[in-house]
Amino acid sequence: MGRLSQEISDIVHRGLDSHIKIAVTGLSRAGKTAFITSFVNQLLYSSTHNNLPFLHASRDSRLIGAKRIPQSNLLVPGFAYEQALSMLHSTPAGWPEPTRDVSEIRLAIKYKPESRTKKLISKTHTLYVDIVDYPGEWLLDLPLLKLSYDEWSEKQMNSMHGIRKKLAYEWLERVNLFEVGNEANEKEISEISYLYTQFLIRCKKEGLHWVQPGRFVLPGELKGAPVLQFFPLPDSKRKGDKHSAYEMLASRYEEYRTQIVKRFYKHYFSTFDRQIVLVDCLSPLNAGYESFMDMRSALEELIHSYHYGKNNLFGRLFSPKIDKVLFAATKADHITPDQHGNLLNLLNQMINPVWQSVAYENISMKCLSTASIRATTSGHVTMNGKSHSAIRGLDNAGNDLTIYPGEVPKKLPDVNFWSHSKFDFTAFNPNVYEHDAPLPHIRVDTAMEFLLGDKLR
Repeated sequence: MGRLSQEISDIVHRGLDSHIKIAVTGLSRAGKTAFITSFVNQLLYSSTHNNLPFLHASRDSRLIGAKRIPQSNLLVPGFAYEQALSMLHSTPAGWPEPTRDVSEIRLAIKYKPESRTKKLISKTHTLYVDIVDYPGEWLLDLPLLKLSYDEWSEKQMNSMHGIRKKLAYEWLERVNLFEVGNEANEKEISEISYLYTQFLIRCKKEGLHWVQPGRFVLPGELKGAPVLQFFPLPDSKRKGDKHSAYEMLASRYEEYRTQIVKRFYKHYFSTFDRQIVLVDCLSPLNAGYESFMDMRSALEELIHSYHYGKNNLFGRLFSPKIDKVLFAATKADHITPDQHGNLLNLLNQMINPVWQSVAYENISMKCLSTASIRATTSGHVTMNGKSHSAIRGLDNAGNDLTIYPGEVPKKLPDVNFWSHSKFDFTAFNPNVYEHDAPLPHIRVDTAMEFLLGDKLR
């Protein structure tokens, strides 16, 4: 009884209600806005619809309901939930606008506790959930915290091959003529920085994920600021005296690294409890070998940076509280159900080898395949007397399609996969959704259980 009394005392001391902050991010086009919209939507309808069978509190009829409440951080824009729903319910329906800045939304979830200790205190408890959304491009800046300007330049120049080198042609021509030893010329540096930024934007359009610095393509309020006007240099040009162009570039990089990247992650990551990273594996499979390998490299870099132990750079800087990280392969509704296992295996294989090489302290990690807002229906079609799996939905042109996209590879594909594979990923528009019902989804409730389940017991 002494231990139970201590538990009761601890709960009373902390207060009956609890709080959790979840960070939602991911690589470009992974569907962050759609995920948050669905996450909020499912919980708001949880009192009237049985739409969350894999969230144990809902399955056990302990989830009473949820409502939106004003966010606590008044300096951060609110997540545009109503605008997202308006896009989904418009005619024709459209996907919500992608993430371009930090945003936040807060929910209060009322539930009946399962814990004996909590039951003795009160029949109902409230969990306050803050969901913070930020661009995946900013996430890609995290590795800069451990790189000097010369190291970063070396890494960027080594990546200039294949399609990336072709896209960088104009910038590479100009930077090779650049005299770094001369006195810094702000106008010239601004012009070359512009060419480098255009190169990064072209990379994004071609389906490449590794774009650094991330704020160059999503500058927000920093658009036009000198701190976003620098670029990497070839090895032969990494030298210069005080007041030289080289020194200006190096100092601007350091200012960006410390005042933009470090400040952003210190301000936000020190408050996060849980993290979900969304990954679109299908678009790179469709785009080709270079796009897929670029996404894989980006994930590896990020996971290396998510080193939460106390003796690493990240831990020393931010002392993070994060104890759970979920990696979710999105757009599972764009393939047939029999391929969901392959999609999950693919994500697992991309993440696990790197994850295992990093020391963590009590960090729980899970991989999941999901569709935040289901845009297709699955079924079977008969061809030549045989039944085949298929999905049906509206493509970007509004055409009603019934297709079999093909097989997702069971393991990490080599370059030969694209020469003989019949995989053809099609992007689908949203379906027609009811206004008074939760949005259809695939395994969003499983994500909720991982991120929230222990807090609702």
